[in-house]
Amino acid sequence: MTEPAAKPVKREVDPTLSLHLGVDRSSPVPLYFQLSQQLEAAIERGALTPGSLLGNEIELAGRLGLSRPTVRQAIQSLVDKGLLVRRRGVGTQVVHSQVKRPLELSSLYDDLEAAGQRPETRVLRNVVEPASAETAAALGVAEGSDVHLIERLRLAHGEPMAYLRNRIPAGLLGLDSERLEATGLYRLMRAAGITLHSARQSVGARAATGEEAGLLAEPDGAPVLTMRRTTFDDTGRAVEYGSHLYRASRYSFEFQLLVRP
Repeated sequence: MTEPAAKPVKREVDPTLSLHLGVDRSSPVPLYFQLSQQLEAAIERGALTPGSLLGNEIELAGRLGLSRPTVRQAIQSLVDKGLLVRRRGVGTQVVHSQVKRPLELSSLYDDLEAAGQRPETRVLRNVVEPASAETAAALGVAEGSDVHLIERLRLAHGEPMAYLRNRIPAGLLGLDSERLEATGLYRLMRAAGITLHSARQSVGARAATGEEAGLLAEPDGAPVLTMRRTTFDDTGRAVEYGSHLYRASRYSFEFQLLVRP
């Protein structure tokens, strides 16, 4: 009895073949760093998509005329940044690009969507509570007056990115959980006729508590970026006070600095 022929194993095409990678040996920049920067740029612009597998290190080294340790060092630097992951029995895989958010009056939902990150939202709490002294001062309302508290987890590609807490003057707009999970808060405000004009914001960093780390899929005590923001409409009224946490491993803020004339 003749056994059926084994089906050929389909080999995934190495996505780096289309990237036109190269190094400048006359440059003082280390070769591994030149390669890692090119791979990182390809991840950031979406040429290397999440889930795609990099080719064999030996093949990549041979194609570029580099040593295998040089290629390994380049890849390891991106593993350390959280852009690549080595999976046993699978290979080196693209995770996700780090979200780089400019410091401007925009929402995380809009920024993620613009970057092709497929934002999702889980509403954790949606209640009315009395304003604390801190919240009352930020929103310009009486301490103890009603404010709407919304706690959400923002995800990209199914991965937690930020833990968001917003307090909004009661009665400002409808805030049912279904709508909050379907779109961003600022979009809901604009749809309600609120014109966002400016914000006062501070950025910091600290260690995550056990509860926060669990929500963000980080180990206890992992570093997180913090942001506090009070947003004002075009009449000068405070319409939102936010206190947010972002995963430092997946998120960064970008600043543009100018020389004062």
